[in-house]
Amino acid sequence: MNLTQYTKEFKYNSKLAAPVILGMLGHTTVALVDNIMVGQLGSASLAAVSLGNSFMFIAMSLGIGFSTAVTPLIAEADGEGNIERGKNVFTNGLFLCTVLGVLLFLMVFASKSLLHVMNQPEEVVKLAIPYLNLVAVSLIPLIVFQAFKQFSDGMSITRYPMYATLLANLVNVILNYMFIFGKFGAPQLGVVGAAIGTLASRVIMVLYLWYLLSKHYKTEAYVKIHSFFLLSKKMIKKIISLGLPSAMQMFFEVGIFTAAIWLSGILGKNAQAANQIALNLSSMTFMVAMGFSVAAMIRVGNQKGMLRFKELRRIAFSIFLLSLLFATVFALLFFVFKDNLPKLYLDFDNPNNISDSLEVWKIASKLMLIAAVFQISDTLQVVALGALRGMQDVKIPTVITFVAYWLIGFPISYYLGLFTEYKSAGIWLGLLAGLTASGVMLFMRFNYLSKKMILQSKAKNNL
Repeated sequence: MNLTQYTKEFKYNSKLAAPVILGMLGHTTVALVDNIMVGQLGSASLAAVSLGNSFMFIAMSLGIGFSTAVTPLIAEADGEGNIERGKNVFTNGLFLCTVLGVLLFLMVFASKSLLHVMNQPEEVVKLAIPYLNLVAVSLIPLIVFQAFKQFSDGMSITRYPMYATLLANLVNVILNYMFIFGKFGAPQLGVVGAAIGTLASRVIMVLYLWYLLSKHYKTEAYVKIHSFFLLSKKMIKKIISLGLPSAMQMFFEVGIFTAAIWLSGILGKNAQAANQIALNLSSMTFMVAMGFSVAAMIRVGNQKGMLRFKELRRIAFSIFLLSLLFATVFALLFFVFKDNLPKLYLDFDNPNNISDSLEVWKIASKLMLIAAVFQISDTLQVVALGALRGMQDVKIPTVITFVAYWLIGFPISYYLGLFTEYKSAGIWLGLLAGLTASGVMLFMRFNYLSKKMILQSKAKNNL
């Protein structure tokens, strides 16, 4: 098969992925704006938001990971043209995501007492608790939104969640400005004001996406209120069987990057700051890979529903190729600008902090070289994971992610970071090892399964 058989899919793959990428970048940008706004209140307020969000990060990874089970099932039903099955998937997926959102809220709400035993400054804990109370409630609309988003993605309508996300981000910024600083007649609530903005924007995000889907000819029949309570025990079991492993996959990956933050903190504040710079820059480019992962999940799910397994493999390889081209460009940019990009985060004009800034810059520049290499690994693993989810293969990939991150990556990070001269670079070499192992094994899994599907289809047709 010549190269054009893959490149001809680039336009449609990009069309599917672009709204996902823009929506995710919108979230990242608003998080940055939130930090800047709260940072104006002082270091204690910024630390309180960071501390509160560390609890949220784990809960969100479980909720978002679980919700991805909806997309491949919807994409398969859409490929089959089976509207009744699609309704069944969406109704039960929405129910499960709502229940999970409530459970995650209760989990975070109950765990806030841990703040008092984490050896955090009392001033920070005092600010973090009221912030966490409100932000924890926002988990419910966030995970409900994820059910709608994954459904919309599965129907190949990726732009609607982007519209809802961008609207919510705008609302979040406006409400933050009002309630953090007491503008336009609103009370000045500081950190709690940031939580109000987050909660309100997430409620609006759900309502607006539901409204958009209710007006679209392809989805209006799915999202009618009366159909939300028609539950199926069989479908609930099916979604849970896909959702729980997917949640654990995301949890294992989020966990190792959280561990990298913890290990960097042991090395000192400058090492932790350098780690944060490299992690923030890498997370921006990772959004592109995530967009193509969603495109892979949708298109592979469609082809599976149509029983077109040769096309499934060809289309997946076209997404691998396109996403890796982007990853190569990002890797080159990281390599060429390894000394310049970290400077965006540092203030060299303050003579009191110049020595710290120079040390952070020196460490971050080294980390950028490793981050450049793992652009390829990170892209390969997340796109392969999306393709496998589209095939509804989640159990073996869960084992693969655990082995790659926690039996390969973390021990290397721990040893090289704390017991050798590599220090911060050693932690990131462990991340690189884990991502590379995950990428290679997940790709091999996809290659094996897609070939097996083709062979089984041929055998069935010859009978």
